[in-house]
Amino acid sequence: MFEFEATLWRWRDEGTWHFLTLPEDVTDEIDELIPHKAGFGSVKVEVTVGASTWRTSVFPSKELATFILPVKKAVRQAEGCGEGDRIRVRLRVET
Repeated sequence: MFEFEATLWRWRDEGTWHFLTLPEDVTDEIDELIPHKAGFGSVKVEVTVGASTWRTSVFPSKELATFILPVKKAVRQAEGCGEGDRIRVRLRVET
């Protein structure tokens, strides 16, 4: 289980996709845990933000040299968070 804080950002400053960037140390540990990743290098995870828990995948970002985590609209609304907010995350890799 990983716990960290990250800032919510919107994909290319347009549209509806919002993400969190995983810290480098978390990315390094995930790379060690899961050496053979699924399509596009994604890794299945369970995420908790506030009272919301959901399953999704983290995806590698070559541009950022780390994984990024999509945060769906329903979670953003339920937790009252938006672009630029600092968010506390619990993340568990599904092996």
